Order: sequence, then C-alpha cells, then structure tokens
Amino acid sequence: MIVVAAIAHALLGGGALLALVRLARGPSLLDRVVATDTLLVIISASLAVHAALSRDATVVPVLVVVSLLAFVGSVSIARYVGGMLLQSAAEDREARR
Repeated sequence: MIVVAAIAHALLGGGALLALVRLARGPSLLDRVVATDTLLVIISASLAVHAALSRDATVVPVLVVVSLLAFVGSVSIARYVGGMLLQSAAEDREARR
C-alpha cells in the first residue's frame, strides 16, 4: 500500500509541477486558464487519493469545495473570453462597413 501511495503522489506531484510550468510560461490567457483548471483538478485528485488511502471522510467537504471552485472559475473565464470574442467580432463587422 505504501508503494501505491508513493506512486500516486509522485504522479500527481509531477502533473502539478507541469501545470505550474504551463501557468508561468503560457503565452495566452487561455493557456493560463487551462493550466489553473488542471492544477485544481490535480489538487482535487490528490485530496481524493488522500481520503481513499487514509480512509478519512472528513476531507470530502474540502474536495467538494475545490471542485466547485474549479468549475465556477472555468465557466466564469470562458464566459469572459467568449464575451471578448463576440465584442471583437462585432467591432470587425462594423469596421468593414
């Protein structure tokens, strides 16, 4: 069981490290948004692994809050970027006239 826990935490840590690199180096806003969402998913997964391996159910409310935070953040950024794209398209159409 210790080997499984070590492998799971190593893989999650590696994924978190790669997500942080993408967050720091991402050339666009959408790259950073995807990296942040990925990082929150990895945090949720690590909390789930911890809860499963330690058989501790007190982590589950924290897991739900982190998951909801990731979902609401992703939807908010997607709506913001979508609004920017629609506004840009409308300005392009007006400039062509």
